[in-house]
Amino acid sequence: MNEYAKVILPKVSFSRDLFRKELSKCVNWVEDSKELNELIKWCYENFGEMYPDLLNEVFSQSAA
Repeated sequence: MNEYAKVILPKVSFSRDLFRKELSKCVNWVEDSKELNELIKWCYENFGEMYPDLLNEVFSQSAA
């Protein structure tokens, strides 16, 4: 799943709404905590400056 995220998220990062939608899908498809942690780390490294609030929101919902 993380490979899909690494392909699609950069392509939709121009749109906040599309990015949120695709990120949420990716988070829901993650199968284990190790994979989720890798996705979180990668997202903050690549989009942390662009969408820090959105990342915090989506990832906090996944922990709930």
